[in-house]
Formats: sequence, C-alpha cells, structure tokens
Amino acid sequence: MARPPVKPIEFRNGFYIEVCNKGSKTGVKIVRDTKEEMMLAIKEYEKTKNIIILGEFKNGKWLSDSKKYN
Repeated sequence: MARPPVKPIEFRNGFYIEVCNKGSKTGVKIVRDTKEEMMLAIKEYEKTKNIIILGEFKNGKWLSDSKKYN
C-alpha cells in the first residue's frame, strides 16, 4: 500500500464550481478564469448535474461564500 498524500491542495486563482451527480455528495471541482466562463459552465451542466458555486479564490483566500445552484 502506498502512503496517503499529506501535502495540502493548492488552488489556482479563479472561479470554482463543484459538479456532482444527482444524489451524490461528492463531486469534481472545476475552475474558470472569469465569472462569465463560470456561468457558461453552469448552464452546460445544470440539466443533468447538481452544481455548487464555491466562489472566487484569489491570492490564497476565498472571496465569496459557496451556494447551491439547481
């Protein structure tokens, strides 16, 4: 067995959404550079997936709160 990772995840600057299947608790985090690109990604996935908007990450800090989008 391999050793589990201990290095914390480093996020890039940008806008994050989490996309998961309906009924699932975990999903995939998707990053976009601009808010408009993030909104296009939401429109693409909203028909078949649950979407959680995580917000904007800049210089090591979250600038906005997450909210659920259905």
